[in-house]
Amino acid sequence: MSAVIFAAGLLQAASSIVATRVGARFGLLNTMVFTHLPSNILLILVPLMPTLPLAITVLLLRFALSQMDVPTRQAYIAAMVDPDERTAAAATTNTARYVARPFGPLVGTALMHSVALGAPWVVAGTLKSAYDLILWREFRKVALPS
Repeated sequence: MSAVIFAAGLLQAASSIVATRVGARFGLLNTMVFTHLPSNILLILVPLMPTLPLAITVLLLRFALSQMDVPTRQAYIAAMVDPDERTAAAATTNTARYVARPFGPLVGTALMHSVALGAPWVVAGTLKSAYDLILWREFRKVALPS
């Protein structure tokens, strides 16, 4: 298990680095959404894999994409708000993400006990995918300030 977590961490770090190039080529919003959405679909697929090696492979593929939205989201927010509001905007965005995190294990455990062992993976991937699609729908026509 430690080898999987180690590999996942390396893949996440690499995806953050690659995000810069992808964002420059395809745009910040497109990079955020169209790398995060496949990542979330892979998250949904993890518990559906018939063997542990396949589940680990899908999970590692997910980690290879999962962090590309982080640097591009930060750059997008910085571009969208006035310079004097950037710190507050970043703090608000990060706080919202961190406030929700402690509830994950509680909700995940409840889903595993009442629905199925793989339910947390499916629910998390579905919610994250909905977020990506809503984000893209709401901001795809909003031009970044020059």
